[in-house]
Amino acid sequence: MMKSNFEIKINKEIRDYTESIFFGLSLRQSIFSIIACIIATGIYFLFNDKLGTEMTSWLCMLGAAPFAALGFIRFQGMYTEDIVKTALYSFLLSSTNLINKPFDLYEEIFNSIINQSRKESIVHDKKLRKIEKAKQRKNKNS
Repeated sequence: MMKSNFEIKINKEIRDYTESIFFGLSLRQSIFSIIACIIATGIYFLFNDKLGTEMTSWLCMLGAAPFAALGFIRFQGMYTEDIVKTALYSFLLSSTNLINKPFDLYEEIFNSIINQSRKESIVHDKKLRKIEKAKQRKNKNS
């Protein structure tokens, strides 16, 4: 029997597919949404009598925001906790000093060729040869 050599191409977006569990949310989003609601409800019942409705509503949002971020924010394939770990490592734990120094790749590659062509042009050009000799005398006298 002959083998057929063909490939089935599948889009890369298929890897990003997530199953909807609850109200169109993935399991991760559902869990962190429930946690955020529990935290906000707890903050409301703890602080409503002491701080008033307006201040308590702000505290509820601030308390629920990190858990909502953990469930919903995703950047370049990393979830929020991965982003936080990477940022902490990058800013706090790595003490590498980065120096921005200009670098001319063209000059580095062709420096020997440019110098050789300058030397050849000096040899062939009498005026440039005289100027070069004058510079050499000046450098010797200095």
